[in-house]
Amino acid sequence: MPIKKIQLAQALADKMQMTKKQGADILDAFTETITNYLRKGEKVNITGFGIFKVADRKAREGINPKTGQKIHIAASKKPRFTAGKALKEAVK
Repeated sequence: MPIKKIQLAQALADKMQMTKKQGADILDAFTETITNYLRKGEKVNITGFGIFKVADRKAREGINPKTGQKIHIAASKKPRFTAGKALKEAVK
């Protein structure tokens, strides 16, 4: 079962000896900051944890699974995360 945002905020609060509200505020600030950097096209590297970046997806042809008809899928940008060495080793 995945950990929800409120549970992660509580874990941060417990770790930092603060209120759950403060933990939620820190988590919100963290995600907002990373989102803003990615929106600008910048890469966010957290040494040992991983790299957040934006990847360009080329336009391509796809198939509508209901009709089998070919469709055009426009080019887009997608957020990507690559785990760092320390994170990979921690979850082995």
